[in-house]
Amino acid sequence: MEKEENILGTEKIGKLIRKFSIPCIISLLVNSLYNIVDQIFIGWGVNYLGNGATNVVFPLTMVCLAFALMFGDGASAYLSLKLGEKKRKEAQKGVGNGIVISILMAILLSTVTLAFLPQLLNMFGCTDALRDYAMGYGRIIAIGLTFMMVGSTLNSIIRADGSPKYAMFSMVLGAVLNIILDPIFIFVCKMGIEGAAIATVLSQFVTFLLNILYIRKFKSIQLQKEDFRIKFNVLKRVATLGISSFITQMSFVFVVAVENNLLAKHGMNSKYGSEIPITVLGIVMKISQILNSIIVGIAAGSQPIFGYNYGARKFDRVKQTLKVVLGISVIISTIAFILFQTIPDKLIAIFGSGDEIYIDFACLAFRVYLLLCICNGIQIPAGIFFQAIGKSIKSATLSLSRQIAFLIPAMMILSSMFGIMGVLYAGPVADGIAFILAGTLLILEVKNLSKTTNKSNSLEDDTSTDNQLNKQMVITVSREYGSGGRYVGRLIADKLGIKLYDKDFIQELAKETGLSEEYIENHEQKRTTLESLNNGYYVGLNNADELFIKEAELIKKVADKGSCVIIGRCADFVLKDRENVIKVFIYSDKKDKMKRVTEIYGLEEEKAEKEINKINKLRANHYKYYTEKEWSDPRNYDICINSDTLGVEKVSDLICEMVKEKQNF
Repeated sequence: MEKEENILGTEKIGKLIRKFSIPCIISLLVNSLYNIVDQIFIGWGVNYLGNGATNVVFPLTMVCLAFALMFGDGASAYLSLKLGEKKRKEAQKGVGNGIVISILMAILLSTVTLAFLPQLLNMFGCTDALRDYAMGYGRIIAIGLTFMMVGSTLNSIIRADGSPKYAMFSMVLGAVLNIILDPIFIFVCKMGIEGAAIATVLSQFVTFLLNILYIRKFKSIQLQKEDFRIKFNVLKRVATLGISSFITQMSFVFVVAVENNLLAKHGMNSKYGSEIPITVLGIVMKISQILNSIIVGIAAGSQPIFGYNYGARKFDRVKQTLKVVLGISVIISTIAFILFQTIPDKLIAIFGSGDEIYIDFACLAFRVYLLLCICNGIQIPAGIFFQAIGKSIKSATLSLSRQIAFLIPAMMILSSMFGIMGVLYAGPVADGIAFILAGTLLILEVKNLSKTTNKSNSLEDDTSTDNQLNKQMVITVSREYGSGGRYVGRLIADKLGIKLYDKDFIQELAKETGLSEEYIENHEQKRTTLESLNNGYYVGLNNADELFIKEAELIKKVADKGSCVIIGRCADFVLKDRENVIKVFIYSDKKDKMKRVTEIYGLEEEKAEKEINKINKLRANHYKYYTEKEWSDPRNYDICINSDTLGVEKVSDLICEMVKEKQNF
């Protein structure tokens, strides 16, 4: 671990980006090719209506993929966190439950899709002319949804187990097989659009089979039968960890549903009809997805470089990495822009022939809808950059705003004004607004980067006096902000003559992780609600997860050394299985907290109240995320006490007496 951290902080930026980004790009491109290959062969072997049919079926597969990634990415994050906590059995339960729920959900979704396929197709803009093709293609795809979902879930888990090459191999083999089988079933066997669906399902089955075989080859865990028994608390945790991927995929489904319905409605009143716009714009979006896959791959691969160097306060390297990522992304998006503007007829021709009206709309779609695709070279990396440095609100805003806040409203408003062309105008409008937002946030962030550095010291004891305890005891003190809990903890340590561990954890974490003390102090024990939407899909743990794991290790280490008081940091949870631990929660009334904060920190009353609410909410989110329990729930502690009922001195005396009684008992 130390070696890789040194590489992130010292190796040449270009070399690091190549190392981390290329696997991401390949994985994303393989996913994109699955859909594009079908459309190429269908376009030549059936007609453009066949391609239109696949575009209305496509959202159904995206819904299933959303669930697959939620369980797969969630189980992957659960695996990494539990292994970091040295809880191998719990890690096994998370993986086993993730696999089981994926299988059950896959069977359920496959059954529902087969039973209600006509109604579902209507939701996604299917027209009468597309219906027969969509039904034939959709029925077969629905049968294979189980293979696709479970294969995708396992693919995420296999990567987290440390076998990204195996995961990539299973995906690439499936994609290559799809390319081989498509022409055989469509042209040789004369099976038309159903042949394309069969080729896709068989290819997904191969990926599924390879990933199933890997279950016996896990490196970090060994799954047992009992690990596959459903535990609802584990499932809830897995789903929470994977919610980011689910929301990302479902936002795309929502966009396609709205877009197809608007194209069908307004296309009917144009010379193009409903089917041509649905077919063409579906193809245009999938071609643009190739561009986005490359840009996302570059930026996602750079996440660990951004995160580590930002945390280590090596801001020159952060800026250099950002410059390289943005430069490469803009170059790639510029090349794509030139192709979209100059040879749109050649690009659409890859997907089969069409009449003059078909080609005319295709050229319009490429040139208008993707007019500002260059902006993707800034907007996409910006969202991933903010995710990497822990700015969850900015990251979530950039990630979701383009699709949900900008594109959908723009399509609805502009289509009501300009008909079918309004749907096309919505593309550059959304891209332009998203670019302005991303560029503004990036400029402000870069300006705020400083070049100061902090030195790290080894862990020292805050208190070292004569120990009054004849048995080893550990007191964990959780506290509301402004309750005086930290001072109560120091008084307990002084009165008992034992060691106090608090901010010195920050120094030790800085030494072990390479992150700066300032970064750790600003990010430990704090987690915003939106951070659950910003778990990286192609990287492992983020800095916050690494900090928690390292802190848990340090807490266990100091608890083994001797009697002590530990302030905050989920220590009550980390040490919950030990008998020689007394868990304390300190709180106080709003009035008393505000008085303490205004006097100690010099804040005005209004600002003091906001600061108290903010920090306590962050602490509660942090505790909930890592322990799956409520921070202020008295059942987590041996004693919960209002620090101002008796005053901090008497409260500390009371707790000391409790400690002495406990050791005698």
